[in-house]
Amino acid sequence: MTDIPTAHRRALAVLDEVDTVVVGKRAATEVVLAAVLAGGHVLMEDYPGLGKTLAARTFAQALGLDFTRAQFTPDLLPSDLTGSFVYDQGSHAFEFRRGPVFTGLLLADEINRTPPKTQAALLEAMQEHQVTVEGQTFPLPRPFHVLATANPVEYEGTYPLPEAQLDRFLVRVSFGYPAADEEWQVLDRRISRRQEDQQARQVVDATELLELQATLEDVTVPAEVGRYCVALARATREHEHSLMGASPRGSLGLMLVARGTALVRGRDYVTPDDVKAVAPSVLEHRVVVRPELWMGDVTPRSIVADVLRTVPTPRTPVRTA
Repeated sequence: MTDIPTAHRRALAVLDEVDTVVVGKRAATEVVLAAVLAGGHVLMEDYPGLGKTLAARTFAQALGLDFTRAQFTPDLLPSDLTGSFVYDQGSHAFEFRRGPVFTGLLLADEINRTPPKTQAALLEAMQEHQVTVEGQTFPLPRPFHVLATANPVEYEGTYPLPEAQLDRFLVRVSFGYPAADEEWQVLDRRISRRQEDQQARQVVDATELLELQATLEDVTVPAEVGRYCVALARATREHEHSLMGASPRGSLGLMLVARGTALVRGRDYVTPDDVKAVAPSVLEHRVVVRPELWMGDVTPRSIVADVLRTVPTPRTPVRTA
């Protein structure tokens, strides 16, 4: 079992290595790592060209995970993702050939470009860490994480993820456009390395990542902080502009990702600030705005911001890690 200080150093080393490739997105990559440490899956939703695919590949390299990319297209079949039985003429028997989902980190690229039937093929894998093909169940390797990308502006030829599948993603993050200095740094690094490809150094391996995830259970959650997670999730359901708010899975997600954030920040306990830092990423994709407000300026982001502003923040004792 890895202790908290060692886990903190390893987590920081992973983030530092990711920073060598992904420029100026430390806050977003910290949320991604916290979600991975919590054993969850990540939806990266942003405009094209902002480093979503690069970030996924870089995390796989730094974490020492097998990496597979599945390009989601309108003609992608569930069997293209999970695998299928193929007749082997040599053995005169059907054998199962595994699909790209059998990996350590799966990049589901442009997940909203494939029909719901194929999107649904990921549900069992994400929730149960297994796939079932023709009545036979095959376990996935551990650790197993899905980092999916989606384009939020194009709607033609896309299939928006249903709420049930969105709920399977522990967090949803956006990178946003870089500042001018950060954008120049991207160009400058490209000039310096004299090639297009970028490689991150492996910091941990799959076994060490499992140890880090196990260490997360040693991060304590004070009762008042746990109740704060519940209060935030319930407030999204009760908000006047909300048709549907976060389920208990949302409050659980808040606690888990806040735990991962505390570990990344070197503490063995969770504070309300940890919860506030991850609340938008955990809650926004679980909130549905009332239909009559769609044409206004009400969004899931504004509802979560209002909830964070109005729900009282608990006081917790000052501690040292």
